[in-house]
Parts: sequence; structure tokens; C-alpha cells
Amino acid sequence: MSLVDIDRNCVWHPFTQERTAPAPLPVVGARGASLFLEDGRELLDLASSWWVNVHGHSHPVIARALARQAETLEHVIFAGFTHAPGVKLAEALIRLLPRPLARVFYSDNGSTAVEVALKMAWQYWRNTGDSGRDLFLAFEGGYHGDTFGAMSVGRTSGYYAPFEELLCQVRHLPFAATWQGDAEVEAREAAALAEIDRVLERSAGRAVCFLAEPLVQGAGGMNICRPEFLRAVCGRMEAHGVPVALDEVMSGFGRTGTMFALEQAGVTPDLVCLSKGLSGGFLPLAATVASSRIYEAFLGEDFHAAFAHGHSFTANPLGCAAGLASLSLFETEGTLRRIAAINAAHGPWLEEVARIPGVTRPRRLGAIAAVTLGGERGDYHAAIGARVRDACLERGLLVRPMGNVVYLMPPACITPDELDRAHRGLAHVLSEFAVG
Repeated sequence: MSLVDIDRNCVWHPFTQERTAPAPLPVVGARGASLFLEDGRELLDLASSWWVNVHGHSHPVIARALARQAETLEHVIFAGFTHAPGVKLAEALIRLLPRPLARVFYSDNGSTAVEVALKMAWQYWRNTGDSGRDLFLAFEGGYHGDTFGAMSVGRTSGYYAPFEELLCQVRHLPFAATWQGDAEVEAREAAALAEIDRVLERSAGRAVCFLAEPLVQGAGGMNICRPEFLRAVCGRMEAHGVPVALDEVMSGFGRTGTMFALEQAGVTPDLVCLSKGLSGGFLPLAATVASSRIYEAFLGEDFHAAFAHGHSFTANPLGCAAGLASLSLFETEGTLRRIAAINAAHGPWLEEVARIPGVTRPRRLGAIAAVTLGGERGDYHAAIGARVRDACLERGLLVRPMGNVVYLMPPACITPDELDRAHRGLAHVLSEFAVG
């Protein structure tokens, strides 16, 4: 019996309709920007394996760091104990992030990093004597993960209908997306900000925090806003005393062209959520970084005020060692310069494909390039996405559209020739699916 046959008998895959999905592709190895399949095929990984891979698959520097750490300490409980990889990675993250972000709370995935931020914000108000705050604020169309708090703030992304009755109170705010050639962005921003002003006036004293993906909404359809829009929204939150939490799970570690997207907007949040690229894509690892103000509200003489949250694999030394090695590569390999080159190459390609009938809203940010097929809004359930995916696989390209939103987000190691191959192949596929 083949590996795929065994898989079909015992595995339940994520984000998959198991009855109708094609057989999964067995991957036997990976190197750089490429995946190698059991049948000998090579695929260019243009989705960075669900956006986690930063520097390329099987990077030897990270692999060696993991091997060295595994020979010393593979794991230890992080309550009442500490270890060098966890401390050094926390110190490195705090150096990279703006003050007053000062305390790193580890967890194990992006959803949990968001869940931790929401719980911290909720308990912060109760620890400081304000128990009347019961409303979270978030952008329409945002996606923040699949735990219950994360689903609540991301409920408008279209993924969570079966759980609607279980979700907590969230007021969703308009997100002013933009794209190349957009002549109406300023008017949309002004309308969005006016509505946000009205919400903040009506919800005075109720808002727990505002949570947002900075600059780009990932799973919601690669929707991009201008830095000045995010800055204006965060400024309004600060003026109303609403803590800001930024979900950099996808956008962090260079994806948008800077180490963190918040740098481009010049904003300083109270909480930042990190995962995906934190370990370079090698191991599950996440962190929620809190300001000194948030952290100090949990200090007391007894456990009552403490943050009672944790995971068995919190601050896993192997993951932290991978994270430290990944951060070192930003220096030694000029990762941000590589991403700038990817962004520059995306520009003329987007201009080319935007001339294809039915291809709309070309947009790019850092290593990300995206277009929408047909309708003005992304539709995760649109069948055309699966057709584009399959046509790309035939050309050796791993592209994972979100319905009618097609995007590229390759690892920073992709070569100019590989990126040109990806651009040419996807342009050909988009031409095949052109609609008048």
C-alpha cells in the first residue's frame, strides 16, 4: 500500500473537504524554494508552505542549530524554569520591536498568539479595576486563526459560520483596501475613518482592545492598506484609550519588506503576535510581546492577578534555537534586500497580468503579489481557485489561491530565474482563465 493510500485511510487534513479533495501529494524532501515529490517531480513553493518558510527549506544554518540544541536540551517546562535559547530569543525580539514592547510570552502557533493577546487585554482591564469592558474591535475581513477568540475577531473572513453562536462580542471596523491604479483610496479611507470615529464614540468605555493585521490581511484575501490609514486608525485608538494589538503572524519577519509591518506605519502597539516565520519555518513556535504597561498590571502578591495561561511546549528550546538561527540569517544573507528584489520583480509582472481580461486589483507588498479574478471582492469558496491551483501544479508551481484571489509569497531564497519561471507560468495560467 502506498503512502497516499495509508494517508487516505487514517489522516484528516486541514482546510480540506475530504470527500472531494484530490489525493494529497507526497513530499519526500525540500531544498531552497523547491519541494520534491515521491514521483520525482519538483515544485516551486510559491506559498512558502503556508507562509512559514522565510529563508528556504532545509536551510543548513538552522538545521545545524537544531541538531546542536537537540544534543543539549530538547525541552523543559517553562513555568519555574528557563533556558538560554528562550531568553536569548526574547531579548533579540525586544531589540527588534519598538518600545515600550518589553515582555515575551511564548506559545506554539499563530492562533494561540492571538488568543493570548485577547486574554491579556481582557484581564488587563479587570486587573486594573475596569470590569465593564466587553467589546473587542477588529477590521472587517481580517483572519486571526481558529481558536475561539481568534475566530471571534476574524468572523467576517468567511470561515466560521458553524461556530457563530459561540463567539464573543466584536465590532468590526471598515478596512480601506487599495491596489495599483486605485484612484479612490483617499475617499474610502476618509469614509472608513469617519465610521471608526462613530464606533469609538458609541463604545466609549467598552472597548477591550483593537486587533488588526498590519498593512495586509492574509487569509482574508491579501487585502492591502496604506500605512497612513493604519497609522490614523491606531492614533484614534490611542486617543480613546483603547490598547492596540497587531497580528504580525503572517506579516512579520520580512514578508512586507521590513522586519515587521508596523515599522512602515510608524505605530507602537501594546501587544504584538508572532509565529509562522519566527522559527524560520522549522518548528511550531509563537510569541505574544506585551508592553510594560500590560505586563505590570499582572503583578501582585498572590496568583489571583497572574496570567494563568500556558502550553506544554511553551518556549521549546529547539524552536527557540531555530528562531535565533533564523534571525541571524537576516544579517548574514541580507534577507530584506532579497525581499526588496522580489518586490521589484513583482512590479512589471503585475502590470503584465493586469492586462489580462478579468484580472483585477493588482497589488504587492514586500514578497507578496496578488490579483483578484473576476469580482471586486475575494471569495474563498470560488471554484476558479482550485482550477488555477491544478493548472499551476502541472507546470511545477505550488500556488494556493484563496478562491478567486491568486497570490505569490515565495521564500526569500528564490532565485531570479526561479521567480521568472513562476511569473511566466502563472501569467500563462491566468491567460487560460481570462474572462471578458
